[in-house]
Amino acid sequence: MKGHPLSFSSLQASSHPLAPYGWDEGWRAEFAPYLERGLVPGRVVRVDRGQCDVVTADGLVRVDTEFVTPNDPLRVICTGDWAAVDAGGDPRYVQEYLPRRTAFVRSTSSKRSEGQILAANVDFAVVAVSLAMELDLGRIERFLALAWESGAQPLVVLTKADLVPDAATLSHLVQDVETSAPGVRVLAVSSAVGDGIDVLAAVVSGGTSVLLGQSGAGKSTLANALLGEDVMSVQQTRDVDGKGRHTTTTRNLLVLPGGGVLIDTPGLRGVGLFDAEGGVGQVFSEIEGLAAECRFHDCAHGAEPGCAVLAAVDSGVLPERRLDSYRKLLRENQRIVAKTDARARSELRREWKRRGAEGRAARRWR
Repeated sequence: MKGHPLSFSSLQASSHPLAPYGWDEGWRAEFAPYLERGLVPGRVVRVDRGQCDVVTADGLVRVDTEFVTPNDPLRVICTGDWAAVDAGGDPRYVQEYLPRRTAFVRSTSSKRSEGQILAANVDFAVVAVSLAMELDLGRIERFLALAWESGAQPLVVLTKADLVPDAATLSHLVQDVETSAPGVRVLAVSSAVGDGIDVLAAVVSGGTSVLLGQSGAGKSTLANALLGEDVMSVQQTRDVDGKGRHTTTTRNLLVLPGGGVLIDTPGLRGVGLFDAEGGVGQVFSEIEGLAAECRFHDCAHGAEPGCAVLAAVDSGVLPERRLDSYRKLLRENQRIVAKTDARARSELRREWKRRGAEGRAARRWR
């Protein structure tokens, strides 16, 4: 075996060289069978056309992935995966990857309605939204539905807060987003002047975060602010519509100086739901709570008598926009479910969520 010899005791989470990348007691236990086969652990920091960059105890290595390229798009290797890599050989290969705790999945634009994994083993899903343009609350709700469904904790970051003319307006914008994001923390930050960056850095220091948003949301600038240096290239957005080009073209995993790991992603033009009924329910938790009070258990909240949801809209307690958005996302999700293998997807997601709970317990233990 090339490099220093490994033993189970040498993989102790707190002292292992991969600890800054998220290695913990849970991953150590998961890797034990692979260690007996002479394989070494590593985390995938980038995937590119049949190869991926994997950080191991000996440093960064580029390896081939031909042994882990199944036909199922939900099982292809992804940035954030923990891999079992052969210790030597030229070229080197990823032999297998450890079962995922969480995975952020969206539907592709193909007619086959396939899922695409954007990041694996994520603790926080950070949705970046630019304040340089009008807020699209429906898009934020869509991102949050996928974030909740992934098993990660969502977080909304309103970027470019320095462009908002006054504190009162900024407070109003934050409140608008909070209304559309129950149970989700909303932070307003400015990478240009540093406002709010220290708070965000403290939040994401506790695990792996994926940075999401459309082009022009300021993700690369935000990543640089968290990293404390210009690692990600940045391009100016168009004045006419606030949109930018895809500065980031691949998903990259980076260690943050204050602790935690960040996965930066390309700007997303399309954010299609993929088997996200549970996530939709969490985004619109107040509607689902009201629905429990409807006269009929199968109330569609259309014109049924005794509908608590419609009563809340009529009284002004529930914004009609929220109900319209809820209906739209549920219809879209139902179309996706009708086209895909719901049972296989559900079993896979249950496994991710179970492992996610085990991972959180391991981090608390550490």
